[in-house]
Amino acid sequence: MFKKLTEILALRKQFISLLAGVPSYEKYVEHMTKHHPDQPVQSRKEFFCEAQDARYNAKGGKVSRCC
Repeated sequence: MFKKLTEILALRKQFISLLAGVPSYEKYVEHMTKHHPDQPVQSRKEFFCEAQDARYNAKGGKVSRCC
């Protein structure tokens, strides 16, 4: 029962992140280690800042516009 609840909460977190437009850092790390083992993996903060830059035209993770 506890294992199932943990899985549900993890899926809920992933769903909310995708709904808000934040890609999964864990999926990114998994992809990089599997497909690009010779390249360095960004830190969670670097990954988040890059995602913000791409989505909101942000500078260094700071949003400069909302739409």
